[in-house]
Amino acid sequence: MKIEETGLPGLVVITPPRFGDERGFFSETYSAAKLAEHGITTEFVQDNHSLSSDANTIRGLHFQGPPHAQAKLVRCGRGRLWDVAVDIRRGSPTYGQHFGIELTFENARQLLIPAGFAHGFITREPGTEIIYKCSDIYAPDTEGALIWNDPDIGIDWQVNGDPILSGKDAQAGGLDDLDTPFTYEAAS
Repeated sequence: MKIEETGLPGLVVITPPRFGDERGFFSETYSAAKLAEHGITTEFVQDNHSLSSDANTIRGLHFQGPPHAQAKLVRCGRGRLWDVAVDIRRGSPTYGQHFGIELTFENARQLLIPAGFAHGFITREPGTEIIYKCSDIYAPDTEGALIWNDPDIGIDWQVNGDPILSGKDAQAGGLDDLDTPFTYEAAS
């Protein structure tokens, strides 16, 4: 597995190898043992699979706070999406900064998002699927969200026209109003 640092502590890009022939390919998309060799020991308890029918669909920026904070391992099952994580850990040297990456079925990249980050994506093609592992169960009472177009965060979503949003996502607050439940802890 190829592991790439992003510049935001704890947030990494993982690209598993694919072994192909004329029939197609095989890829081990997750291996706790191989990730542990790189110091990644996140345990996952739930898998989620989301389909967005239309291009230009934005989902996020979402997070879950303690006691059900979630780390996520995100990949694209079909189509193409721009995936974004925003550091919302109080005291972090990169608080409020974001990282974005294109995830596609073809490039096989995955983004490991630790707890303490808000997460969102925009679909670039119709029928885009996102598949992700979560380190804790879904707990709606601990959910939080940031508005997708917060100028304090400054994400260039490259929106083509009006984005498709849920009512909840359209009403989310900004980073300035966030009373973050997360505190940064430097790696030892």
